[in-house]
Amino acid sequence: MIDSNFNNVILYDGFCNLCNSTANFVKKKDQKKKFRFESLHSEFAKVFFENVLQKPPGNELTSEISKNYFETIVLINGDQIFLKSKAILKIAQALGFPYSLIYIFILVPSPVRDFIYDVISRNRYKWFGKSNQCSLP
Repeated sequence: MIDSNFNNVILYDGFCNLCNSTANFVKKKDQKKKFRFESLHSEFAKVFFENVLQKPPGNELTSEISKNYFETIVLINGDQIFLKSKAILKIAQALGFPYSLIYIFILVPSPVRDFIYDVISRNRYKWFGKSNQCSLP
């Protein structure tokens, strides 16, 4: 079980212009103020990753996080952790209509969704730019 401080938290790259714009969009559309936003570079994220990475080796989530420490969006929802495209779809679903319609893409196999996510993630600074400092919405 994850500490209650880790409920409904979105961890994102605070230096990435695309990520910042997306976080600001979600914050604006989050009418019920469900989400808390933290940079992947924050002390909060450091504590979270240390907590998760202490889980036994061989855990699929642990190996995925250790490979992609600063390369993925993370949604922490209670004792569930979502990464990459699944995190984005879960966030859209939680925002309600019309954004929840995006959740239909859950029908696309996760390797396909995550391949597209990874291409964008690898090129996000080149395509969208990078801030000199981490900004939180």
